[in-house]
Order: sequence, then C-alpha cells, then structure tokens
Amino acid sequence: MPHIPTDLKADCANCFGLCCTVPAFSASSDFAVDKPARTPCANLRTDFRCGIHTELRPRGFRGCTVYDCFGAGQKVSQVTFGGRDWRSAPDDGQRMFDVFPVMRDLHELLWYLTEARALPAARPVHGELTRALEETGRLTAQDPEALAAVDITAVRQQVNPLLLRASELARAGFGGRKKERRGADLIGAKLKGADLRGANLRGAYLIGADLRGADLRLADLIGADLRGADLRGADLTDSIFLIQSQLDAAKGDGSTVLPPALNRPAHW
Repeated sequence: MPHIPTDLKADCANCFGLCCTVPAFSASSDFAVDKPARTPCANLRTDFRCGIHTELRPRGFRGCTVYDCFGAGQKVSQVTFGGRDWRSAPDDGQRMFDVFPVMRDLHELLWYLTEARALPAARPVHGELTRALEETGRLTAQDPEALAAVDITAVRQQVNPLLLRASELARAGFGGRKKERRGADLIGAKLKGADLRGANLRGAYLIGADLRGADLRLADLIGADLRGADLRGADLTDSIFLIQSQLDAAKGDGSTVLPPALNRPAHW
C-alpha cells in the first residue's frame, strides 16, 4: 500500500462536525439513539468536537468509530467554504450539507486510485489511473454549486473498471488458482487459516466470519463488509483496497499483520 496523502485522511480539528450532522442514523447496535439527517448529534459541542469521543464504544456509538470521511470534512469546511461554518453562516449550511456526501465519495475514489496507481503490476493502466486521479481531483476543487451537481454514480462507473483492472493485474502475479468470491455471502463463514491469497472478495459479506490466521495477501477487499470479522493472526500485508474503517469494524489483535499505511485499531 502506498503513502496516502494527508488530505485524504480525516482531520477532525479542521472540520465543522459534518459527519456528526449530515448523516442520519437509527438506534441500533451501532448507535444508541435516532438522529435525523442534517441535524447535529446531541454529543456535538459548540466547538464542533465530540463530547464523548473517548467513550463512543461504551456509550453505544460504535458506528461513529468506524466512519471515515477520507478527509472530505476538512476539505469542505476549510477549502470549499473557506472556513465559514454552518453555525455562524447558516445560509451556507444547507449547501455545505449537500456537498459533504459528494466530496466524501470523491475522496474515497481518490484513495483507491492512489493505491491502484502505486501497484507495480498495474503499470499497463498507470496512464489511465493518473488521468482518472487528475479528473477526480479537479471535481473536488469546484465551487459548492458545481460540486452538488456532480453525478457521483457516473464518476464511479468510469473509475471502477480501472480499479478492477488494476486489481486483476496485481492478483495475476500471485499465481495459482484464485478464489472468485465477489459479493459472496460469507456471513459467519469458518475460514480459519484459509489460503485467500489473490482472492477476489470485492463486496463480499464477511460479517462475523472467522478469519483467524487466514492469508489475505493480495486479496481484493474493496467494499467487503468486515463487521465483527475475526482477523486475529490474519495476514493482510499486501491486501488490495483495504481501508481503515474496515479494520475498525473488525476484531483483531497484536498478531494481525497490517499494511503499513493503516493503523491497528485501539479497541483490538
């Protein structure tokens, strides 16, 4: 996994609590209460910091701990709106709330494109990946009206084939028979010690799966649901398109081998 630019990593100190305001959530195992969309969470302080940040999991807000804006929060707050927050400039509020989800999706695509371009085996599509990176970056630099009008579905349809091709090229170097489990229902699956090197696990449902000691090197994990998956002792060294929020939603320990660009979750 390559070095990821800092502007694609969340900087909550420079965000106006957008992830605590824009999304809706329902009382569940992930959230202790209901919250309508575009309404500040009751735990959001006047300085836009979370009042229970260090206690989110025990207080029933596990969902907050696995959310990643990929740096979209600070981009919208400090660049798109020039540091004007939605409390002191309420006329900007609704536009800011419109723009944040779009920026978040664009930044997620930038993360994946950055990783794909760094894959040595994906050199045949490096030129296309570079152009896609530049175009996606250009979209993020637009004014609020243009950003809100971005057709994110169309952007994804353009980018996803490139990401898939980069993944195929990288996994082709593994050799051997690769497991095609794209979108597979592997909820609660018993995969302890499984050889999943080079596997296609794009969008797979691995909720609660037992992946202890599994070998996931060069496995494509884009969009895989790892909530509650047991990754203790698993090797994720060169896994493709793995992101921090997937790890945060899973279980692991000190023996889980992670890509260097990602952090071991504090709750492991």
